[in-house]
Amino acid sequence: MTDLSSSPRLQSWLPLWREHRVWAAVALILAGLAVVSPSQALTSLTFTIDALVGTAPFLLLSVAIAAYASASGADNLIAKAFSGAPVLMVAVAALVGAVSPFCSCGVIPLIAALLAMGVPLSAVMAFWLASPIMDPSMFALTVGVLGWEFAVAKTVAAIGLGLLGGYVTMLLMRAGLMTRPLRAGVGDGGCGASSVRAPKPVVWRFWTDDDRRARFGREALRTTLFLAKWLTLAFLLESLMLAYIPAETITGLLGGDGIGTVVIASAVGVPAYLNGYAALPLVGGLIEQGMAPGAGLAFLVAGGVSSLPAAIAVWALARPRVFVLYLGLAFAGSITAGLIYGVVA
Repeated sequence: MTDLSSSPRLQSWLPLWREHRVWAAVALILAGLAVVSPSQALTSLTFTIDALVGTAPFLLLSVAIAAYASASGADNLIAKAFSGAPVLMVAVAALVGAVSPFCSCGVIPLIAALLAMGVPLSAVMAFWLASPIMDPSMFALTVGVLGWEFAVAKTVAAIGLGLLGGYVTMLLMRAGLMTRPLRAGVGDGGCGASSVRAPKPVVWRFWTDDDRRARFGREALRTTLFLAKWLTLAFLLESLMLAYIPAETITGLLGGDGIGTVVIASAVGVPAYLNGYAALPLVGGLIEQGMAPGAGLAFLVAGGVSSLPAAIAVWALARPRVFVLYLGLAFAGSITAGLIYGVVA
């Protein structure tokens, strides 16, 4: 039998498919709608364009923040979070994790580097849990899609989850548990790890350097394309959700402020989560249809930390007991954040 995976033609197409699969999904959805419901296809297309135009100022701000962090080297400041007394280290790691503009490709190698260098698992766990939930770019887009109050609540939830995870892990370590967290043979490479191994000075006036200006342009383009494709898919899915999911269904399942709705939202957040940026308009649409804000926050927190891609990466990196602890903290923290926000919102 022929091994299709080893076909040179297939191998040449795989990188192209990975790069453009989101746009392909958008095109297929619109094409399918055009066949089965032309009016809905036009409605969804109009809705998506209007939503993108309305979000554009926040999208541009998000791109500028990410590009500036890369060009100036501000992401190197992350190295300073992992030194000092353990209790203080956890607090600083949680705070930095919630605001650090690290690229998604760098988080997992960075975690491996920190653990391989002997940084306590408690501080690493604090950063690990807080980092996927919020960063400056995410904050700007959250403000644009869900408002200032929700953006602040999500940031507080990220820091709180990092603190919870870090201090719980510290207690377990003092009890003699959670030793040797990395799987055998895991290295410490990756684009994020270099910031810890050899931190470089930050150049805030990056435009005086030709290489840094070029890096700014590359990062701006990369971030724009990344956000544009995911937000397009998200707004398109939101239009279908508004069209085909009755509001009373959402209200009945996720409305109200009880613990049940928050638990359900946390549980649903794992398989239903697309991407940190793509999830924002989806939650916005759900809240418009009756989803409780606390449940919306729980969905975003749980999905951001324990979405399937992130969970698979953690499983590949850490030993099973660390993986179970990571998921348990994410689930418990998202429920706690949702319940607290449901009370104060």
